[in-house]
Amino acid sequence: MYADIIIDITHENVDRVFQYIVPPQLEGKLKEGMEVLVPFGAGNREKKGYIVGFSEKCNYDSAKMKAIHDISDTAVQIEGRLVSLAGWIKENYGGTMIQALKTVLPVKQKSQAKINRTIKLLLTQEEAEQKLEEFLHKNMKARARVLAELMDNKVLPESIVIKKLNVARNVIKALEEQKILSVESERIYRNPVKAGERKSAEITYTKEQENAIRLFKDDYDKGIRKTYLIHGVTGSGKTGVYMEMIEKVIREGKQAVFLIPEIALTYQTVMRFYQRFGDRVSIMHSRLSDGEKYDQMMRAKNGEIDVMIGPRSALFTPFEKLGLIVIDEEHEATYKSEQIPRYHARETARRRAEMEGASVVLGSATPSVDSYYKALHGEYVLLELKCRATGQQLPEMYTVDLREELKSGNRSIISDRLRTLMSDRLKKREQIILFINRRGYAGFVSCRSCGYVAKCPHCDVALSAHKNGKLVCHYCGYEEPMHTSCPECGSRHIGGFRAGTQQIEELVKKEFPTAGVLRMDMDTTKAKDGHEKILSAFANEEADILIGTQMIVKGHDFPNVTLVGILAADLSLYADDYRAGERTFQLLTQAGGRAGRGEKKGEVVIQTYSPEHYCIQTASRQDYEAFYEAEINYRELMGYPPAEQLLAIYLTSEDEKLLERGAHFLKEYAERVNKRKEYRIIGPVSPYVEKINDVYRKLIYIKQERYGMLIDMKDFLEKYIEVNSGFQRIRIQFDFNPVNVF
Repeated sequence: MYADIIIDITHENVDRVFQYIVPPQLEGKLKEGMEVLVPFGAGNREKKGYIVGFSEKCNYDSAKMKAIHDISDTAVQIEGRLVSLAGWIKENYGGTMIQALKTVLPVKQKSQAKINRTIKLLLTQEEAEQKLEEFLHKNMKARARVLAELMDNKVLPESIVIKKLNVARNVIKALEEQKILSVESERIYRNPVKAGERKSAEITYTKEQENAIRLFKDDYDKGIRKTYLIHGVTGSGKTGVYMEMIEKVIREGKQAVFLIPEIALTYQTVMRFYQRFGDRVSIMHSRLSDGEKYDQMMRAKNGEIDVMIGPRSALFTPFEKLGLIVIDEEHEATYKSEQIPRYHARETARRRAEMEGASVVLGSATPSVDSYYKALHGEYVLLELKCRATGQQLPEMYTVDLREELKSGNRSIISDRLRTLMSDRLKKREQIILFINRRGYAGFVSCRSCGYVAKCPHCDVALSAHKNGKLVCHYCGYEEPMHTSCPECGSRHIGGFRAGTQQIEELVKKEFPTAGVLRMDMDTTKAKDGHEKILSAFANEEADILIGTQMIVKGHDFPNVTLVGILAADLSLYADDYRAGERTFQLLTQAGGRAGRGEKKGEVVIQTYSPEHYCIQTASRQDYEAFYEAEINYRELMGYPPAEQLLAIYLTSEDEKLLERGAHFLKEYAERVNKRKEYRIIGPVSPYVEKINDVYRKLIYIKQERYGMLIDMKDFLEKYIEVNSGFQRIRIQFDFNPVNVF
């Protein structure tokens, strides 16, 4: 028997299957996905590798074949189906097979088991008394203490016996050998869910919710497995619908994965799920200890849990009977990996579901343009929830023109209208969220007097300010000099916008000294339970005002919040990214959705220099359909996804000249492949930051309507890179339909 093995080396030259002999002592013990130790290379250095298949036929010279040394005892085995999924990830997103295999391993190493030992007396009372007398006579005081304690309590935890009686473990072992007591060991799984009481409340659903639930259940009963997109306004009860769908799947003997975009959502979400499904729910995220992560994976493997909740990596939970994958807030950029392979959880979830006969449910108040496009074209089933579950109205949204504020002499980050509403809420003892929209900010230049933004004439994205005094487009390389005055109105109030949560916190404390203020950003949430503590404090009304970045606007439910202030809508609107408008609409709508979720009506103030922009206009009306129409027209006109598919090629090297040469040759080869002019090739260009830690960076973009043709181009380029030694000192990554600027 021979094993096909991928060696644990990420270099492209060894990105292929190597065949090894299965030695007699390992026959019947090896499985697909297992990590093994093998001799590799001319020096037969011991390397780790993963088994990806078996064969009875030798594909090489049998005299030169090497045998597997052993099974790696510290590694976690990959499920066989996940090995196949890794192969699909490599093919569709680039990178090496070993990188793909490590991607589908949510936990890389085994962790020491937590064992609970109990001691049980085996003797009758009479026999125990005789033994106790014997121990006292022979001056065996430690053994006598243990036996006397067991005569009072027939079963005791070993840890209590050792600490309370001050005896060593070898004393217990000696008594066990004499058949006086037995030691029973039980593995205790570390459970990261600090759960409260399980509740079973009567749940009533709106007609829209009932329709969505019924359609899913009917399809499931008929054996129909589809991808569903739930487009539900903020507060429409999407989570309740997810739970009903998950319960249906669990009743059928299946398991479910529930993906959430950020750790900030975990606590509130898990509590709702725990109250519904009890301890058959678990979580997986980056802040768990290695032991906690390993234990959750083992519980999933052993069928001890039905629902796994977590961010992107939870998609690879080793469930045996996966029936459903739910992706909440499916529009979030965090579902796209920034590490090689740059896979998207949405597409990878669909592939895993297809392989395992499961359904996929996507949900969002502001679906990604890509998903909504697929729903309108019949690839997904569209389910709509247009009303809030409580019957409460959506918040009133106001747009404040910061250009007018400047003209009236207000240079503060807080507009007059927002200041007045904040004073009113504080008097009423209602809560306020202030959201600083810093996401995607990349040094755009705008005029505070008229709202003009410097844009690329060819790509219609904002130009980025570089330190060399130039404004640069990161899609095509177009440049123009930095403006010292506004080309539209001549104002000197032109430049970049800078404001952070800390400055806003100081300003708010100065303006409202009696208000309790909490700040939530990367600095204040570094500790393990940082998010949970801040959110719990705000939910318990220990503070009046919560200031933060995008992490405070996702899915949280604070009934006493009646005012949301969006302080800088333009910061994400003019990032140098074709998705800037989509992200801005999503953030503004999500932020606005935090207001008025209880019995009191909510209000939202959007502060902007561009009140006429379609993203701001449609967000202020919470009109997704109108936004989508405008956005898809722009994407079709400019040839951006989903109208066309986009492949970004990232090249990095410490040698600037070598990088420029390599980027030039790679583009030249792509042009040779492009004989029929089926692809549009742009670049090479420099990104916003051209050099990081003495490493230079370049970008090439390739557009094509069909995704499969971009995969073909990626395959051609990978082969070209592999056979040309000049690329050995250049790192090259492929990213399909990138969601973040390089």
